[in-house]
Amino acid sequence: MAKATKKQALGRGLSALLKDSSSDITSANDKNADKLVGNIIEIELEHIDVNPYQPRSYFNEESLRELASSIKELGVIQPITVRKLEGHKFQLVSGERRYRASKLIGNKTIPAYIRIANDQEMLEMALVENIQRKDLDPIEVALSYQRLIDEIDLTQEEMSARVGKKRSTITNYLRLLKLDPIIQTGMRDGFLSMGHGRALINVENTDVQLSIYEKIIQEKLSVRQTEQLVKEIKEENTGTKKTKKSKAAEVPNFVANGLKIFSEYFGHKIDVKLAGKDKGKIIIPFHSEEDFNRIKKLLE
Repeated sequence: MAKATKKQALGRGLSALLKDSSSDITSANDKNADKLVGNIIEIELEHIDVNPYQPRSYFNEESLRELASSIKELGVIQPITVRKLEGHKFQLVSGERRYRASKLIGNKTIPAYIRIANDQEMLEMALVENIQRKDLDPIEVALSYQRLIDEIDLTQEEMSARVGKKRSTITNYLRLLKLDPIIQTGMRDGFLSMGHGRALINVENTDVQLSIYEKIIQEKLSVRQTEQLVKEIKEENTGTKKTKKSKAAEVPNFVANGLKIFSEYFGHKIDVKLAGKDKGKIIIPFHSEEDFNRIKKLLE
C-alpha cells in the first residue's frame, strides 16, 4: 500500500516537469526522459487527443455509462497509456473507454502511464493492445490484423509471435474480410458469430452467401445448423447429395415387401436401419405408454 502511495507522489512531482516548456520531452534522448517514461501521472483530459490508430470504431453507450458510474465511485483503477507529444499535449495509446467515461462524469484529470513512441510504434502498440482485448468483435480483430500486415509490414509468422496467437487463428480472422460487407456488418452488430462467418466463407457465390445470411437471421440458425446448410448447398451444386428416392432404391426387396406387413400388424409405419446388404434393425415406434403396452401385448 505504501509503495503505491509513493508512486503517486512521484507522479505529482513529474506533472510540473511536463508543464515546463524549457524542458520539453519528446524522445528517449531528451533530458529527464528516463524519469518520465513508465511513471503514472495525473494529466488533464483536455490535453489528451484520441488515438487516430484506434481499431475500435464503436463504443457501446450503455457500457460507457456503467464504467463512468464505477469510476465515479472508485476512481480510475487502471491508468490509461499515453504518448508524449510536443508541448503539454498527449495522445492515447490505450484506455479510450476509461478516457471517454471520465469525460462523461465531468472529471478534469486522469492517471496515465507515459510512453514516447513514433507513429509506427504508436500504431503497432494500439493494434496489438486492442487485439488482446476480449470485447472486440471478430471483424475489428480481423481489421487490426490486416492493418498490422499492411502498415507495419508484418508477416503472419511475425504477427503470430507479436500478439501471442497461432498463425491458424490469425488466418481464420483474416478470411472473414472476404465475406460480403453486409455480412461483415451483421457480425459487427452481433447478429452472427465468428463460427457463422467461418461457415459462410466456404460459399463462393455472394448471392448464396447473402441468402444463407438472411436465413440465419430469420430462423435463428445455430453455427452447427449453418454448417449443415452450407454442406447441403455445396453437395447440391456438385451433384454429390443423395436423394431420398435413391436411398429408397437401395432397400432390398425382401425388406421393402416385409415392411408393409409389419406396419399393418403393429398399426404403425415400421422403419429399418440397414447395416449391410442383408443386415439391419427393425424400428418400431410408439407414441404413448398405452401404445407401448399395446405393442408389447402383440409380441407376447
